[in-house]
Amino acid sequence: MKYSDDMKNRLKRVEGQMRGILRMMEQEKDCKDIITQMTAVRTAVDRATAYIVAKNLEQCLRENTETDAEREEVIEEAIKMLVKSR
Repeated sequence: MKYSDDMKNRLKRVEGQMRGILRMMEQEKDCKDIITQMTAVRTAVDRATAYIVAKNLEQCLRENTETDAEREEVIEEAIKMLVKSR
């Protein structure tokens, strides 16, 4: 699968958020602020995961399926990936 710049940028933002959390820890910021930022990172990762799975599903359905059974299998695999990521 080809990963778009949008997908990569989502993860780069998460990476920046993580660096920010580490900086906050080094500056001994309040625990509540750090936890708030960690929750934001988790949400961003969840959204990036869902986006990538959805785009992968779309691509697979367009390129690799001809029958309803094949489509069903691809959809089930995508659902399993999403459930596993939680």
